[in-house]
Amino acid sequence: VQLQASGGGLVQAGGSLRLSCAASGRFHSISAMGWHRQAPGKQRELVARYTTGGGVEYATSVKDRFTIFRDSAANTVILTMNSLKPEDTGVYYCNVDGFLHGRGWAPGRSFTSWGQGTQVTVSS
Repeated sequence: VQLQASGGGLVQAGGSLRLSCAASGRFHSISAMGWHRQAPGKQRELVARYTTGGGVEYATSVKDRFTIFRDSAANTVILTMNSLKPEDTGVYYCNVDGFLHGRGWAPGRSFTSWGQGTQVTVSS
């Protein structure tokens, strides 16, 4: 399963950016898809993601500023980031969890894929 991410860049504090990620390849289904980020010297953390059944999770620090949208038919998620702050700076990674094809129509083994990462820099 391949992930193609786009977006990111440099923006001033208070500005907006949009990240897009599309999953491609052969798989049975997606159970979760979204974005994580890693700031310099810090651990990778969840930013926002969709989970099975339509649930959405956001990091507390981005609630009310970031919005994630899923296009299920296109296996794509779009993260709109508003009111960006310098602390939002980091490398943003698209992530997908799902199942490969099994026998017949049944799901097979699970998989996890990560995108190549895209830099988001917010200047003060």
